[in-house]
Amino acid sequence: MMGRMQPTYEQNYTILYSDFIEDIRNGVVSEVTIEGEKVKGKLINGEPFITYNPDDTHLIDDLIQYGVKIKVATPEKQSMLTQIFISWAPMLLLIAVWVYFFRKQQGGAGGGGGQMGMGKSRAKLLEEDQIKVGFSDVAGVEEAKEDVMEIVDFLKDPSKYEFVGGKIPHGVLLVGPPGTGKTLLARAIAGEANVPFFSISGSDFVEMFVGVGASRVRDMFEQAKKRAPCIIFIDEIDAVGRQRGGAGTGGGGNDEREQTLNQLLVEMDGFSGNEGIIVIAATNRSDVLDKALLRPGRFDREVHVGLPDIKGREQILKVHIQKVPQAEDVSIRDLARGTPGFSGAELANLVNEGALLAARNNKRIVTMDDLDRARDKLLMGAEKRSMVMRKEDLLMTAYHEAGHAIVGRHVPEHDPVYKVSIMPRGGALGITMFLPERDTYSASKDKLESQISGLFGGRIAEALIYGKNKVTTGASNDIERATQLARNMVTRWGLSDKLGPMDYGDSEGGYMGAQAKPMSEQMAQVIDDEVRSVIDKNYQRAEEILKDNIEVLHNMAQALMDWETIDKHQIERLLQGEKIDPPEEEPEDIEIKTDSKQETSQDDDDIPVLDKEQDLNKKEV
Repeated sequence: MMGRMQPTYEQNYTILYSDFIEDIRNGVVSEVTIEGEKVKGKLINGEPFITYNPDDTHLIDDLIQYGVKIKVATPEKQSMLTQIFISWAPMLLLIAVWVYFFRKQQGGAGGGGGQMGMGKSRAKLLEEDQIKVGFSDVAGVEEAKEDVMEIVDFLKDPSKYEFVGGKIPHGVLLVGPPGTGKTLLARAIAGEANVPFFSISGSDFVEMFVGVGASRVRDMFEQAKKRAPCIIFIDEIDAVGRQRGGAGTGGGGNDEREQTLNQLLVEMDGFSGNEGIIVIAATNRSDVLDKALLRPGRFDREVHVGLPDIKGREQILKVHIQKVPQAEDVSIRDLARGTPGFSGAELANLVNEGALLAARNNKRIVTMDDLDRARDKLLMGAEKRSMVMRKEDLLMTAYHEAGHAIVGRHVPEHDPVYKVSIMPRGGALGITMFLPERDTYSASKDKLESQISGLFGGRIAEALIYGKNKVTTGASNDIERATQLARNMVTRWGLSDKLGPMDYGDSEGGYMGAQAKPMSEQMAQVIDDEVRSVIDKNYQRAEEILKDNIEVLHNMAQALMDWETIDKHQIERLLQGEKIDPPEEEPEDIEIKTDSKQETSQDDDDIPVLDKEQDLNKKEV
């Protein structure tokens, strides 16, 4: 049960300060004792009271005036030690904080440092039963899997190699473009060998305090020794393994990074003898790594994990598409053929985008149409259905794209046309998509000239139908790409009869830049004339093709107006001279309503869609 609490002494005798002042002036207060803010006293009748002074400066004057006895309580004296401590407290606090961080630094750099020291390894450990990835989950890199198969055998049965005096590589360097599966391959090695897997990034070693990174390397190898045989995987090793010294290598003067690299070199091939520990590192910049790191005895083997070919893409797609319900019309081979230059990560993203499109349309399974649309979105950008155009502008775009398709179909060695659309995508008002029948790793002179002719097909179609004065800026990107192809043929690839097999270009593909090779004005004029000759020859060839197929041009443009997008089967019928009937419900005429300016390029990405490794505008064939 709860009851009322008894009031304390102060609560019984505490009075209001205003009453206290009134009592003084009435002469009923006999004496007071002042203890700081607290005022104790007695009345003339002997009754005690307590009140609190609200910083009244006239209180003493009133007490003296009315003859009240005044007592002041003596304050307790603080000891000398207490006074010193209070005065030095801020400085002592700063010293304590400095000592705390200094001890953490010393503990980290010394390698002992306790469990919470800065020098403890940040590597994440996956035990054998936590690694659920094997070689069956890694597709499209068969050569790379063969190169690392020995490591799996050694981790499973080291005596097999020791019996014949063989030594397994201490380190394996996985080199390749981003998204090709280097990390997945490293985990698959550990999964197949059934050994622990330490994973860390190169940037995790580097700290602002000198010596911390080296301590983390030591601690990581100490932990690995306790669990040997095991695998240490260092992702993006170029963050710590760059060449030492020299301003041009990105390493000059970075003592912390260099000490970390030195410690890594010692641990991989020093006196410690880290038997049973295999270091696997991944990078896409092997050219910047220190030579001491790449020598035999450290990273003995360099495994290239490149972009998959058509067979590899098919295998990768099979792995990822098993995770989604698919319709019977899904063709993995067509998808693989239509994704040249895609990495494994991009193919996984393609399947995921297809599943998202299917779910958005309330489908229970993923169809080939969903995957095609997902691929088109990744290659060319999302459709701009909100960008509404006039019928006249759509018709000009239709003639432009039809010109690309017809010329590309009639020139030799050109990739087959796959799809033509006047639906705006990304920065383009229309697209003409060509897909190679197989992976190609080089291009002949005929193929390059055919691409130049195909690029001019859109501009020529506009000129033939609307007149030269009505040609728009839509072919600006086509002209740029065709000119770059012609210039590379003349200056870099030795495909000019007049100049022969000599390199007149620079690293950027031109010949008049800051790093251009020295040449006379006469030679520069010869180069310009040769480039002009290549352009004129292929422009005239494209013009003759379109003049000979003017009816096909009209039919294809009309089909694009009716359907907006036509596929390869419809295109083939049109090229044979047939007409394509419009759909049952014709689309309504559309009025212009766009925020883009008239200077917008009409099809920045329309043709040709090439393998990313074959982009002749950027990379050498």
